[in-house]
Amino acid sequence: MKRSKRLDRGVVRITGDDTETFLQGLISNDIRRADGTHGLYAALLTPQGKYLFDFFIVRDGDALLVDCYREDIDLFVKKLTIFKLRSKVTLEDVSTDYNVYTFFGDDVAATLSMESDQHKTDEGCILYTDPRLEQAGVRGFVSSSVDVTSWGEDASDDIYHYHRISLGLVEAPLDLIKDKSILLESGFDELSGVDWKKGCYMGQELTARTKYRGLIKKRLIPIKITDGAPEPGAMISYAGKTVGDLRSISDDMAIAMLKLDAIQNADTLELEGATAAPVVPHWMQLPKPDDEADNAPRVAGVHLYHDGPSCARVRAEFCVELLGSFVVIFVYSLCAFVDRCTEGH
Repeated sequence: MKRSKRLDRGVVRITGDDTETFLQGLISNDIRRADGTHGLYAALLTPQGKYLFDFFIVRDGDALLVDCYREDIDLFVKKLTIFKLRSKVTLEDVSTDYNVYTFFGDDVAATLSMESDQHKTDEGCILYTDPRLEQAGVRGFVSSSVDVTSWGEDASDDIYHYHRISLGLVEAPLDLIKDKSILLESGFDELSGVDWKKGCYMGQELTARTKYRGLIKKRLIPIKITDGAPEPGAMISYAGKTVGDLRSISDDMAIAMLKLDAIQNADTLELEGATAAPVVPHWMQLPKPDDEADNAPRVAGVHLYHDGPSCARVRAEFCVELLGSFVVIFVYSLCAFVDRCTEGH
């Protein structure tokens, strides 16, 4: 088993009587899943459905601990505070109290003596199975005072990133771009980062539309570099056309944003003096090929397969989600207006 101390990750503690209700209306996943037995993976989006932050959440008694990109913590807390209004919620940066670790390799849970998907050690550390993918290993909020030298072999950042890139797991800010990335292009659906039944949250309408109307035309995916040494940001070509760009790299593996046509058809990609090939992870669900999709029933731009939802259900769910998002935005705006009026008097 290997362990990696994630110096680029920080921790926010969220407490208060309204914590669950507050987060439920904002994040992409169902906060009720963070019940003390499982960790949760989720994102906060813009009202237009574009990526802002992704994070992991676990319950610790009456509090929630959030593992997020360290340099984003101030902005993350500020963004949540905008929506807090009169909610009884306290947000606190406790990054100095915890170190964030990832543990991966063989028999991780057994080596760490984990009794369930979420386990609290005698030292007060919280360990939990990565909610995205079991092969990703275990993540942990480890008290700063705890000695972990006996908890597996120390692994460098390069080893960790090679591990997660090989699995097709993306990470901010290397792969996800603020105000631009879309969750379903980034694997959030297959990796349990979105809940489709929880109700309204900020950015839900675009997320639902991209799913139900089949609007995703590209994906973040691992590629294996077969020759050369490209740099992040390199443009990727296939059949003489630009089909994507390179994001994070570790040795001969990288994450790239690629058009679906290139993923499904390309054996060799060209990257500014280098070559590579797409590697589709076992968990990734790509759409059916164009020729098969064209023969499927279509209503209002939605392909309907025999195992999919009916057209009426698709359109009804989308309309309900869209209306719900408008209601959420209206209520937040109204509460903010009332607060300003109250402060003025």
